[in-house]
Amino acid sequence: MPSNIVRFSTLIVDPIESITTSYTPFGLPFAHAMRVLHLINDSNGTYIFSFDQVNQNIVLLANSFVLYDLTSDQDTYESFRYQNGSQLYIKSIVAPTTQDMSSNSVYGVTIYGKGE
Repeated sequence: MPSNIVRFSTLIVDPIESITTSYTPFGLPFAHAMRVLHLINDSNGTYIFSFDQVNQNIVLLANSFVLYDLTSDQDTYESFRYQNGSQLYIKSIVAPTTQDMSSNSVYGVTIYGKGE
């Protein structure tokens, strides 16, 4: 039975100066079956996320965010989640042009259910 208690994982913060044109891990592998994935780009660069370092799964445009809520409209028999142990990877496809690159980052927020 799905949990009805929300838990947030530790915020993922990836400074843009550490993001290259090759895939690098974005945070740690998911320690839980994640219900919500929220990616925030606080820079004027554009990034691609992948779950396998081969396929391009998510684009994150300059100064934007994406939000994937896999459990909205869920009934009691569903358990649609990001798999426990999944790893996200990030790479740059449009380099940021900001002068002070140290003040910009890409953030990840993940939410899971207690006990899941």
